[in-house]
Amino acid sequence: QVQLVESGGGLVQAGGSLRLSCAASGPTFSSAIMGWFRQAPGKEREFVAAISRSGGTIYYADSVKGRFTISRDNFKNMGYLQMNSLKPEDTAVYYCAADRRITIATMTTDEYAYWGQGTQVTVSS
Repeated sequence: QVQLVESGGGLVQAGGSLRLSCAASGPTFSSAIMGWFRQAPGKEREFVAAISRSGGTIYYADSVKGRFTISRDNFKNMGYLQMNSLKPEDTAVYYCAADRRITIATMTTDEYAYWGQGTQVTVSS
């Protein structure tokens, strides 16, 4: 089992940057694919980015491509989401997710078994 805790959210002006962190507990993080998702008020949860176990395969949602960077450090059991050039429409609760059973084919879906509690990101215009 993997427990996930996000941090790094906050209030930032449009054009600014934030770095989200996801701390994972448990011995299986390095064998799990990791993803970031977000949910804005009144909207469904949506995929943001995902990274394979080794970091060799990465996917981004079109809305964040070129602005966000996902990474992981398996030695530290940490995942990261660097967010640059933030826009008001990026405002949402951001969640990290991980699952050993997720595959490259499903890493952009929300079928992950383990989720963090979320961290709020608010971008003011």
